[in-house]
Amino acid sequence: MRTTKEQAELLDKLLGGGIDPELLLFALERGRELILNYCRLKELPAGLESTLLSLCVDIYRAEQPGKAQALGAVKGITEGDVSVSYGSAASAAENGGTAFLKDYTKTLDRYRKAGW
Repeated sequence: MRTTKEQAELLDKLLGGGIDPELLLFALERGRELILNYCRLKELPAGLESTLLSLCVDIYRAEQPGKAQALGAVKGITEGDVSVSYGSAASAAENGGTAFLKDYTKTLDRYRKAGW
């Protein structure tokens, strides 16, 4: 399994490079937290490392940490007098990690422990 530094370097490459290392570490910790909490684990299994990196890419792109105000997804485009409207970036944050985990549940469910 890669070290946190190696994961941050790979995450930087996946995101296009030039990203503040502290923001990459934030995304990695956030992603790790989401996976560990969902799976009820104490440490991340090696088999979930690439899933962690994919989740971190999604987290970074959705939350855009380090920016004053993140734009949400494009909700509408008008061609006459050119207009583009964006959804709220907060909508991803309002749902917490569960919105991100929806795409990863099939993979994560193999590692999830029963909660008694």
